[in-house]
Amino acid sequence: QVQLVESGGGLVQPGGSLRLSCAASESIFRISAMGWYRQAPGKQRESVATITAVGHTVYADSVKGRFTISRDNSKNTVYLQMSSLKPEDTGVYYCNREGPLYLRWKWGQGTQVTVSS
Repeated sequence: QVQLVESGGGLVQPGGSLRLSCAASESIFRISAMGWYRQAPGKQRESVATITAVGHTVYADSVKGRFTISRDNSKNTVYLQMSSLKPEDTGVYYCNREGPLYLRWKWGQGTQVTVSS
């Protein structure tokens, strides 16, 4: 079972930046499309950005132009560079394999992002 470990969250002021990382325990990561998801308080988890195994990216409209997803297959790691952060970006951020639900790995603990002045 692949383990996912997210890190890099924190408290940041509106307009600030953060870089999130997600490390996978198995090399199957390298052939997997990956996604970043977030769950705001009282809301369902939503997809924020996805990246294919070869680097093609897709973003939710709410983060387009502000967030950048990338990956380093040599480190089994996917990143989310977040800039121009807004209070509505607050939530717990998770990564997982992209695709049908049956392909998902066990969710990690996530990393908390709080955007507040």
